[in-house]
Amino acid sequence: MSFTLQIGESAPDFKLPATDGNTYQLSDFDDDAVLVVFFTCNHCPYVLGSDEVTRQTVNKFAPKGVKFVGINANSKATKPDDDFEHMVARMEEHHFPWLYLRDETQQVALAYGALRTPHFYVFDQDRKLIYTGRAVDNPRETSKMTVNDLERALEEHLAGQPISVPLTNPLGCNVKWDGQDAHWMPAEACDLVY
Repeated sequence: MSFTLQIGESAPDFKLPATDGNTYQLSDFDDDAVLVVFFTCNHCPYVLGSDEVTRQTVNKFAPKGVKFVGINANSKATKPDDDFEHMVARMEEHHFPWLYLRDETQQVALAYGALRTPHFYVFDQDRKLIYTGRAVDNPRETSKMTVNDLERALEEHLAGQPISVPLTNPLGCNVKWDGQDAHWMPAEACDLVY
């Protein structure tokens, strides 16, 4: 059995606090035609490098019924900058157009099988997984990217077409699981190939 959620599987439920002061669960998004759940954080250079491209994608597809929910599951013991207070500050500074939820126990990240930050999961109206992996092929330096896999998947699905590439490798930093040595992986080396 694979660690990460497989194409066709249902979105695991969650109930998590968000930086906007509300708590959200999966059923809160029942009216959205498509749900994009992505695991992200406050510090990873692959997240920071691609946030503005993600913003453009959200602004492009939100009017078409696509909801974007970012989840930070990184251990604050491993990476103190990933605590809830830093999440709130980050959203206040950048005004990102997605919800930003905190998975303190990391149980949601485990249920989804999050591998990297960022790691995207796209679910259809029935909340079946139709795409998972990276958004773009160079999230750290988006000026050098050549393909936006996330946008292609969304465009194909909204046009009623099958997803031509439903699975890609997420590119980014490892999710910082609780109990890992804070110094086990320098940020500059977090682009592990697997």
